[in-house]
Amino acid sequence: MNDYVKKYVALADMLVETFGPDCEVVLHDLTDPQHSVVYIANGQVTGRMIGESFDVLVKEVMLSPKLKESYVANYYFTAKNGRLIRSSTMLIRDDDGKVQGALCINCDTTRLAKEMEYLQNFLPKPDNMDNMTANADTADIQKLVADLIENIMGERAPHTLSRDEKIEKIKFMDSRGIFMMKGSIDLVAEKMEVNKVTIYSYLDEARGKRG
Repeated sequence: MNDYVKKYVALADMLVETFGPDCEVVLHDLTDPQHSVVYIANGQVTGRMIGESFDVLVKEVMLSPKLKESYVANYYFTAKNGRLIRSSTMLIRDDDGKVQGALCINCDTTRLAKEMEYLQNFLPKPDNMDNMTANADTADIQKLVADLIENIMGERAPHTLSRDEKIEKIKFMDSRGIFMMKGSIDLVAEKMEVNKVTIYSYLDEARGKRG
């Protein structure tokens, strides 16, 4: 766990004590994206385990049009254990503004959702989300994802990675939503020191479309 993330351990414990047994707080060390989960307070909510990677961080936070001041509040996802989770995530940055980690507050809303099911029929429909990305800070998003790609690539020089190792990294990036961002193929190609065609080839293979 890097020093920037370590500072939030006590806060994680305090939040769980404050909000009770349906609240979980997860700390991610994004300098090690493949094993980013480094601390969990009340992990029974989602069943997360130390050493796992992030799941919805890119899609729901880094690429969210709601990202502002390094946080996104109140988005929903379904955990692997089937529980409906209301989550808020704050990015943890170093003194230079580079993302070092994330603090995620996960609240189990399963029971509440069931109780409110009848009332949903009387609530207004959500606004169309298609045009919301116009409010996003594209430059900041690109920087966030570029930093994450750099961390996934690690410290080894690209030419020392085998083809299989490169494909494994591509597979991981794809599974975590990296390629949802426009221009991500170019960024990864630059980091791997190959052309875009090679990245598309690796991506096809990672998705099981070849070989």
